[in-house]
Amino acid sequence: MPEASPWWTPSVHADRRPALMARNRIEHAVRGDLMEAGFLFVDPPGLQRSPGNETHLHAFATTAIGNDGAGEQLYLHTSPEFSMKKLLAAGERRIASFGHVWRNRERSALHHPEFTMLEWYRAEEPYSAVMDDCVRLVRLAAATSGVAELRWRDAVCDPLATPERLSVAEAFSRYAGIDLMATMDADGVADADALAEAMRAAEIAVPPAYTWSYLFSLILVDRVEPHLGQGRMTLLDHYPACEAALARRLPEDRRVSERFELYAAGVELANGFGELTDPVEQRTRFEAEMDEKQRLYGESYPLDEDLLAALPLMPETAGVALGFDRLVMLAVGARRIEDVLWVPVAGGNR
Repeated sequence: MPEASPWWTPSVHADRRPALMARNRIEHAVRGDLMEAGFLFVDPPGLQRSPGNETHLHAFATTAIGNDGAGEQLYLHTSPEFSMKKLLAAGERRIASFGHVWRNRERSALHHPEFTMLEWYRAEEPYSAVMDDCVRLVRLAAATSGVAELRWRDAVCDPLATPERLSVAEAFSRYAGIDLMATMDADGVADADALAEAMRAAEIAVPPAYTWSYLFSLILVDRVEPHLGQGRMTLLDHYPACEAALARRLPEDRRVSERFELYAAGVELANGFGELTDPVEQRTRFEAEMDEKQRLYGESYPLDEDLLAALPLMPETAGVALGFDRLVMLAVGARRIEDVLWVPVAGGNR
């Protein structure tokens, strides 16, 4: 099979250009919507001392040589979250960011090492408010593109249909036949062997070596996610606390947290939280995540001590991050994320 022509070949660019122009229109519409709703757009720096402290997020590292030549390791952020939370601590109340983030070890039809994230926060407002924002912006993207359906490959989603709101526990029961809550104690401490036994009872293969988190991810990806966002959007809500390192727990059930993900046409578009503001619990969670990262990948990242110091000043807040490139993909029916990037990153596994 002959090698495809580069993206900068005039004929290839001409084919790609309609989707890129749609991208620009959607960006303009989204910015306008959030500004009309009273959001202030801020511009967090990409370089950070800590790129994020979640087990399976991988960063790009660099060295800041400095005037003295001593050198300091910095990272390109995986999200603007830490910077934006410091702005909330400083007194801002409705803020949004539209910019590039970087994630290593990620390249596929839905992943790119450098991509555009739309992230916004509502201080002193309920968790449900950012869910409503997500649904509204997805509908706006479809309307701006002039499409009645969002599409990815063979999956379709009617953006105007009433979204389904489904807890993670309900989804596991419905699509995998597993009582997820029975595999955690009252404080949310997870039992890997209990989940493995539940998988065997549901005739789901269990790998020879496992953790609860690994089994959870296997079930979610293989049995649950293929059913989400089909025909209408799905808000997958109330993640287990051990799978929501930055979200506050539900007061009525400490096993789960205020975390949701939005799916459309089988694609995860957004990840939102009722934000954790307890610095002691946040430090404990970060340390546990980095211990697991060290065990699995042989590396870990420093904690952002400024963030931990700022959290007591931060009000109760709801926040969400939305993968803008994926939203554009669904609105124009693109099959790969690179089809909606003005300039894809060179190299890598496609």
